[in-house]
Amino acid sequence: MVYVAIFEGLVVDQADQVVEVAYLGREPYYVVNDAGFRRHIPSEKVDRQVLRVMQEQVLAQRGAVVEGMLQFVGQDDLFTKAMVETSIDKLDENMEQLLQVGLPEDARVLLGAMGFHVVIDVHGEVVDLQLPAQIEPEE
Repeated sequence: MVYVAIFEGLVVDQADQVVEVAYLGREPYYVVNDAGFRRHIPSEKVDRQVLRVMQEQVLAQRGAVVEGMLQFVGQDDLFTKAMVETSIDKLDENMEQLLQVGLPEDARVLLGAMGFHVVIDVHGEVVDLQLPAQIEPEE
């Protein structure tokens, strides 16, 4: 059961309008304005599409992701590397947990500031996903 819309505030419709989140019971929905008709799309449908793309990118760049995480935490030892690799191996489990608890507000604000946003159509299909660009280190 999903309790939060992971990407609340980061999802827009094809007219570039931020979609709101509404709850029916405990279930979150992204609400898309379709010419005045408010279409309620289960947030899980959209969130899983986005998470799948992100997971594919992490797995495709596994080595670079591990190195980046080691640099980010400032440790490059065997145990930290094993911990990061284990986290990547358990991405499916971690994503299921993320669907339950969501992203902290600060993380969503940071993602938005870095240019992350999701464009969906009136049926909840992701038509565009803007991921933050990797910043090249200054020389």
